[in-house]
Amino acid sequence: MQSSNGRAHSAGDGPESSDPWYDPLASGWGELDGTGVPAQMVPSAHGERDGAAVRARDVYAEVQRSAAFQEVRSRYRRFVVPGVAAFLAWYVGYVVTATVAPAVMARPVAGAVNVGMLAGLGQFLSTFLLTWAYARHARLRRDRAALELRWDTQELTRGVQGGDL
Repeated sequence: MQSSNGRAHSAGDGPESSDPWYDPLASGWGELDGTGVPAQMVPSAHGERDGAAVRARDVYAEVQRSAAFQEVRSRYRRFVVPGVAAFLAWYVGYVVTATVAPAVMARPVAGAVNVGMLAGLGQFLSTFLLTWAYARHARLRRDRAALELRWDTQELTRGVQGGDL
């Protein structure tokens, strides 16, 4: 079998037989390090490295299952879901109205300013308003709890790693 770069692949039992995009030279297998000796294998990102890494991963999984983390995520969702829904409804309403009823958008309000111009400026205003509301909500309802979770997670991780970073 030929790869996209012209090198032949074997049909053996290695990773190349299960992955059509496998390239042994790109993966670090079979390359020489300049001294004629094959380069050391690059460790897998999915493999188990050592006990400390596994325990640190367990700390993060434990924090993710905690009630405090779930509360922070719940507060986030309670703000973001309605905010995104309202903003998208407002935007789609603006686009649909401009497309379906151009006469409504062309209705003059004051001088050369019409409904379409005000609605377009309203899009910018609503974007800034939503950004301000999100930042305020995060500051008042989530930042302190998230910071405490982060601190607790770092303390637990330091304890697992033996206190050294």
